[in-house]
Amino acid sequence: MQKECPECGDKIVGRIDKKFCSDGCRNGYNNRVNKDSKNLIRNTNNRLRKNYRILETLNPDKKTRTSRAKLIEHGFDFNYFTSIYTTKAQTVYYFVYDQGYLELEGDYYALVKRES
Repeated sequence: MQKECPECGDKIVGRIDKKFCSDGCRNGYNNRVNKDSKNLIRNTNNRLRKNYRILETLNPDKKTRTSRAKLIEHGFDFNYFTSIYTTKAQTVYYFVYDQGYLELEGDYYALVKRES
């Protein structure tokens, strides 16, 4: 009994439990099957990565202050963050991994870096 590759239809040679004729076919098949979910994840991760780089660039000293306009000018997207931290005083910090920001009065933000 000959098995066929589900990606290209070629004959599969080798182990009895082998499902694809080559690594290329296996990768192509899995990329095609998971395309929709991967695009969402990839786009979200790209936005998080961009936000992280912006915060890291504007906050070299681990604690600083910047304007909302400057964050937006760099392309920061306030809809993407990884966690929220609320202090006992009900102050809400938004974090992108270990880089965080706190909204202040007058369209300013305090930028902080969480210690490891």
